[in-house]
Amino acid sequence: IVNIQVGQAGNQVGEAFWKALLLEHGLNESGEYILDNRTQVDHLDVYFTEIDGDSSHKRRHVPRSVQVDLESGVCNRLQSGPLGGLFRPDTFISGENGAGNNFAKGHYTEGAELIDSIFEVVRKQVEQCDALQGFQVIHSLGGGTGSGLGSLLLSKLREEAPDRMLATFSIFPSPKVSDTVVEPYNTVLSLHQLVENTDMCICLDNEALYDASHRLDPKTQPEFHQLNHLIAQVMTGVSTSFRFPGQLNGDMRKMALNLIP
Repeated sequence: IVNIQVGQAGNQVGEAFWKALLLEHGLNESGEYILDNRTQVDHLDVYFTEIDGDSSHKRRHVPRSVQVDLESGVCNRLQSGPLGGLFRPDTFISGENGAGNNFAKGHYTEGAELIDSIFEVVRKQVEQCDALQGFQVIHSLGGGTGSGLGSLLLSKLREEAPDRMLATFSIFPSPKVSDTVVEPYNTVLSLHQLVENTDMCICLDNEALYDASHRLDPKTQPEFHQLNHLIAQVMTGVSTSFRFPGQLNGDMRKMALNLIP
């Protein structure tokens, strides 16, 4: 599976997702395996590519992931954060101007200029797969990059790889969590692309996440990193059957077949 995280929300949720994966598979923040449990490493290659480590001849596992944003801030923060050494530096792609919460910028102008370089990186990731199951895209539908560039990316992926599974984790906006006026417009404009191009769209409603966090701790206002952690738990839960041995839903296609009537 090739993971693509788009926009600020996509990358921040993606970071929480990879942290959770490291924990479940016994990897440290450099991607080196530090425990001795066979089931943890048997299916590591679903989300990770194995490469030679820098020192002490230990093998490293790096995420099979592409990080995309139309402004460099989020990607820079990821690279300088605790997981900076985990990702390959050439898998970060960022623009200069940002999308300014504008679907059209992400889809037609700023995003369209980046799409070729994004596909170059995606193609390299695909070439390192033995048998590509498909792609998973993490994005929010409220921002300009997540909705505009996210949906452009989906239509291009569908064009380039029509026979591969395309799943998205799409975060729906809510006035409770953010007060950007144009979020509903961005969402409506990108929903059409989701319906057309994806095989499986997992909808994450910001309001429901907010309520769930709020119920656990009514005294405080839930923060984004808590919501992201919650989404990461859902994502690791959904992908458990790909990553550990089992009888059911062994890959993306089987899961979609069982879930979608």
